[in-house]
Amino acid sequence: MKAHRVLILILPLLLTACAQNLPQTTTLRSDDSSVMESVNSRARIHTELASLYYARQQYSVALQEIRQALQADSSYAPAYMMLGLVHEALFEYKDADDSFRRSLDLAPQYSEAHNNYGLFLCNQKRYDEAMSQFEMAWKNPLYDTPEKAYANAGQCALRMGDLAKAENYTRRALIRAPNQTQALLTLAEIQYRQGQMALAHSTLRQVGTPSALDAASLWLGVKVEHKLGNRAAEAEYAAQLHSRYPESQEYTWMQKGQFDR
Repeated sequence: MKAHRVLILILPLLLTACAQNLPQTTTLRSDDSSVMESVNSRARIHTELASLYYARQQYSVALQEIRQALQADSSYAPAYMMLGLVHEALFEYKDADDSFRRSLDLAPQYSEAHNNYGLFLCNQKRYDEAMSQFEMAWKNPLYDTPEKAYANAGQCALRMGDLAKAENYTRRALIRAPNQTQALLTLAEIQYRQGQMALAHSTLRQVGTPSALDAASLWLGVKVEHKLGNRAAEAEYAAQLHSRYPESQEYTWMQKGQFDR
């Protein structure tokens, strides 16, 4: 699975805070909801807006919102975390690293920042550091969604080529959340690499129809069904890959029949 897809999957749900009347306090406890608090509501609101623009890939507008958030509260950890995500999307890796670190300096128990920083480190192939960040995220007993950190650790271990570790983390994610999309996609990839095509087929179908998958997952579906000899199902994945991701590397591989990629 591609890193940019995982990044969207682990985007912090900052917008949920809009519907809540959060108390105005700067006390940072060990749960992420308290980190979202700020004595200046403008910091929170502009950070929430930044996350929305980030999700839409409107990075310049997201940066403007983050600047306004930090003008309102220069010690607001979620704004620095969002800044790290935007810098990474813009390939500004040194600035991204600095921003993630600043967020965690301000709020050391901020699990979502540990999770996002871990994914950034994994994308940079700094695997040991990444695993340490994921572990700090899921070890916080007040982290509401440790399955995200487990799923990302599983994906990172898969990139390292450690199938046993990848499966262990992935199944721990699925124990917490049986329909966790990233974990299911990683499990399907593991099953494919292990030659368990029928299981990989079943796991992919559990994620959803081909119309719900990204390029990397569609390519996995093509390869699984090709191995199984299911030409109709293979064609279904292939059609989606062709219509939605004609510029992708996966589509090029499919055109060339490079089923070992």
